[in-house]
Amino acid sequence: MRRATLLAALVLAVVMIAAVPVVAAPGANLEASLTGEKEVPGPGDPNGWGEADVKVYKAKVCYELEVKRIKPATAAHIHRGGPNVAGDIVVELKAPTDGSSEGCKAISKQLSKQLREHPSHYYVNVHNDPYPDGAIRGQLHRDD
Repeated sequence: MRRATLLAALVLAVVMIAAVPVVAAPGANLEASLTGEKEVPGPGDPNGWGEADVKVYKAKVCYELEVKRIKPATAAHIHRGGPNVAGDIVVELKAPTDGSSEGCKAISKQLSKQLREHPSHYYVNVHNDPYPDGAIRGQLHRDD
């Protein structure tokens, strides 16, 4: 009887462990090095530079932006477009007005999939008053 109870408890424990869902890791860690030279159509700020770190999850992106040697930022975005394309905005980011910003934004599952599968089809740029079309820009790529 004791063996049967022990065996039943063991079987139940194995079933319970197997039923626990596996938690998936974030979909992708992306980054971009931003410069004025990369801004399209340009010109961007010739002295400006920055870094963008973007973590793509199932239905959101979380980001950190750091910019240097530009006038205070007025806007920042993730755009759809290759290196020579001025593309549409897909995610509004908080402008790094004091040199840095961070946050998370909800996105569609479709956009999440596209960012994870084709990060180089997207770029980050930062705007300011002297360069309203974009002061600095960089294509996204995998960090991992």
